[in-house]
Amino acid sequence: MPLAPVRGAAGASTLSHSKMSVLQDIQKLAVKKKIPVIQPGYTVKIHQKIKEGEKERIQIFEGLVIKINSGYGADKTITVRKVFGGIGVEKIFPVYSTNIVKIEVKKKSKVRRSKLYYMRKRSGKSARLKETFVSDKEEEAEEAPAAEEPKAEEPKAEEAKTEEAPPAEEAKTEPTEETKTEEAPPAEEAPKE
Repeated sequence: MPLAPVRGAAGASTLSHSKMSVLQDIQKLAVKKKIPVIQPGYTVKIHQKIKEGEKERIQIFEGLVIKINSGYGADKTITVRKVFGGIGVEKIFPVYSTNIVKIEVKKKSKVRRSKLYYMRKRSGKSARLKETFVSDKEEEAEEAPAAEEPKAEEPKAEEAKTEEAPPAEEAKTEPTEETKTEEAPPAEEAPKE
């Protein structure tokens, strides 16, 4: 039976901290796709894979983000609400799930809270928020800074490629020399005759 850490022990806090950092490192490995910046009050379209028997299709759920879970990495979830046929429907989506194909931000609303639970009680005109539509240019602008960050890492990769390039070039030159040598003997034979 493992011993529990004693309260006030000097190593107890570092023990739990090291376990958390290991857990966070593992969760970082699970996060492989890029998602747009999502905040409460945004209207989003979530494209989700649905399997029905052997068939697979993509279902789109568009609604208002009323909550973002404080999970880290792969644990992060968002709660999206929409009203369909006079009935409110809420779905909780794991953001980095493999079943989520894509997330699009359609509108941004001005809200002053992190949890919009008060929207559940509202209907009609009282459920409106001050919204601004997101244009294609804004979507590209949000994606551009995310794309610039990997570019900073690319020169390092290019340097590694340049170091590896000379052996690759030597390997490329050798086959061309072989082909030249194959072509050269017939040329030599022709002048001998």
